[in-house]
Amino acid sequence: MSTPSDGRLSTGMDGRLSTGIGGLDEVLGGGLIPRRSYLVGGDPGTGKTILGLHFLTATDDAALYVNLEEPETEITRNAAAVGIDTEGVTFLDLSPGAEVFTEEQEYDLFLPEEVEGPSLRSAIVDAVEEIEPTRMFIDPLSELQHLAPDTYQLRQQVSSLLRYLREAGVTLLFTSQATATVPDDDLQYLSDGTFDLTNTEAGRRLRVSKFRGSATQRGEHTVRITDDGMAVYPVLVADGHGTEFAAETVSAGIPEVNQLLGGGLDRGSVTIFNGPSGVGKTTLGAQFMKEAAGRGERSVIYMFEEDTRTFTTRCTSVDIPVDRMVDRGTLSIEEVQPLTQSPAEFAAMVREEVEERDARVVLIDGIDGYQLSLRSDSEDTLARELGALCRYLRARGVTTLLIDSSETVTGQFRATRGGVSYIADNIVFLRYLEIHGELRKAIGVLKKRTSDFERTLRGFAITEYGITVGDPLRSLRGILEGTPEYVDHDAGPDDETVR
Repeated sequence: MSTPSDGRLSTGMDGRLSTGIGGLDEVLGGGLIPRRSYLVGGDPGTGKTILGLHFLTATDDAALYVNLEEPETEITRNAAAVGIDTEGVTFLDLSPGAEVFTEEQEYDLFLPEEVEGPSLRSAIVDAVEEIEPTRMFIDPLSELQHLAPDTYQLRQQVSSLLRYLREAGVTLLFTSQATATVPDDDLQYLSDGTFDLTNTEAGRRLRVSKFRGSATQRGEHTVRITDDGMAVYPVLVADGHGTEFAAETVSAGIPEVNQLLGGGLDRGSVTIFNGPSGVGKTTLGAQFMKEAAGRGERSVIYMFEEDTRTFTTRCTSVDIPVDRMVDRGTLSIEEVQPLTQSPAEFAAMVREEVEERDARVVLIDGIDGYQLSLRSDSEDTLARELGALCRYLRARGVTTLLIDSSETVTGQFRATRGGVSYIADNIVFLRYLEIHGELRKAIGVLKKRTSDFERTLRGFAITEYGITVGDPLRSLRGILEGTPEYVDHDAGPDDETVR
């Protein structure tokens, strides 16, 4: 999979023109339709000019930048600060100089001929005829709103300009500085597409509100501006990412766990491991990754709630050699720092592991950390994004393991939190039991969509030799409440493996 900001891209699928931003091209279904005009709107500082610069520098084709507000020196300096080289771009600098303010003029900010319009139109026409650009960026075109005497004249001038550029073979991006008193409704109406940029507490976003001639990916897509320019991370859509994979069973490497699961987990399924803190959910997930490594498959774990060192130490102490797995390239451990990414950025990380590094098992530890650590506008958005990610992984044949923590150690049983269980094909739960004043553990399966499974509970323990699972606990009742009683009063804790 290409990175969200690929740099110098040219003509894409179906003759599309790349925006120079791979993630945005994905949103647009391949890029811009040539010989059309597109409005980039948003408040100051949202990245409109940077997007335009990416578009101009995406290829070696002739590119023209018409700057009506900011001088060329400032534009090139700001572009260099985000890694964009403007050497191949021709500037038509029509920004007002300092002398417009200092010299006494009948008009406040523009020369009389500029207010009347012919000078501006002539300058653009002359530049287009001389340079013959394929790509053009006007920043901002909304300046015409101040120059046109009325709305009718504005629409006439803009419509004529856009028609002229289309006939000249130019694909145009232009910005707008809309305000409450001076809206840009006319510019939106005349454009072939509209990109809305925003900058909120949850981060930068881009939405394509209009795109004539083609479908686009809906939603608020994440925008990131760094020293390498602008990157767009599309909201993940599971459709269209499917691939062929063998229908087979994924073993846990522990016969008793496989028996509980009716043979094991299905390839490409989503499994939730639920239980209270410390009961062994992540260790059980690591066991599946250990078995995958034995088959020569690659796994990746995303740590939201634990650091790599603690996870590695804990696993190696119970005969799950994650350190050797990492060294051999069969395991990648990724720590996700709190509030540094959006769900779309995290999904892009996962896609890179799956599509470029062929990860076959993905473990997310855990759902609580995912919801607390990723920047989003709402919990509903996070739930939808996690659901979309799981559907994508399922379509790619990736076995997905989700760690879900329950709040209570013992007591009333609750397998998963609301809004999460629908994601899972399988639900495996771990519970603490109090037996004769001693805390022990049990494992069971609540759900498996594709086949039958064992409906008993078994004793569960983690030792220095790995995970141990005992025989079915048939002599106990009240296990799910955490305080089991023996049905056969002659039986005792040593008659069945509960440890």
